[in-house]
Amino acid sequence: MTDSTMIIYVISDSIGETGELIAKGSIRQFESENFEIKRYPYHNSIEQIEPILLEASQSPKSLVIYTNVVQSTRDYIEKETKRLNLHTVDVMGSPMNQIEQILGYPPIREPGLIRRLDDNYFKKVEAIEFAVKYDDGKDPRGVIKADICLVGISRTSKTPLSMYLANKNYKVANIPLVPEVPVPSEVYAKDVNKVIGLTCNPEKLISIREERLKSLGLSNGAKYANIDRIKEELKYSKQIMEELGCIVIDVTSKAIEETAEIVMEHVDSLI
Repeated sequence: MTDSTMIIYVISDSIGETGELIAKGSIRQFESENFEIKRYPYHNSIEQIEPILLEASQSPKSLVIYTNVVQSTRDYIEKETKRLNLHTVDVMGSPMNQIEQILGYPPIREPGLIRRLDDNYFKKVEAIEFAVKYDDGKDPRGVIKADICLVGISRTSKTPLSMYLANKNYKVANIPLVPEVPVPSEVYAKDVNKVIGLTCNPEKLISIREERLKSLGLSNGAKYANIDRIKEELKYSKQIMEELGCIVIDVTSKAIEETAEIVMEHVDSLI
């Protein structure tokens, strides 16, 4: 670390995840790699915070981001950072103030509420466990119980999309489409509105599959990454998706988040 390194101090009375995400998202906008993020979770007393602020004041390029909600702690940080002439970001202050003005009563100022175990948390855990259990056609019976069934050939983002949707509380099963393997009857029995077909450009698939083979220490000459084989698989998957009558999403140039938004919008419109 040099004097030109920017140091971002993230102080929180909970785990500090929110502050760190804001720090990372912000610094990336400057395309700089010359930074360090120091996270200090569960810090809510002057004794804990004072040495952090003193350390920050010794760095020519430092920023303090804090998400504390207890008023006495917030008052101390605000006063001390002004005294030390530190750059600061009060993540919770402005949103809480605005909400208080709208609702007309003060916040309870209890640390860690966002992490509290609630019904939503357990639904998410259940959805993630479901996605793992019924990933990649391990058990086709999961298709019937799933909120969403994804179908597509290998490397069309079925698994990562399943996990992303699970984090949004959707129970997802995914089924690989392989010309030599019959499609499970459960897929045909599923409400077609809850079946989502995924496809991809063959050239993109070659690139993805070659990287996959490389990570496994295998040759790129394998049938798995052969252009003719990929085109055969895509032709087969198109045929199956037309038989099913499901919507089809081309994931070639889409991030997982973009595809997920399309899927969620489609499924939620059925409710």
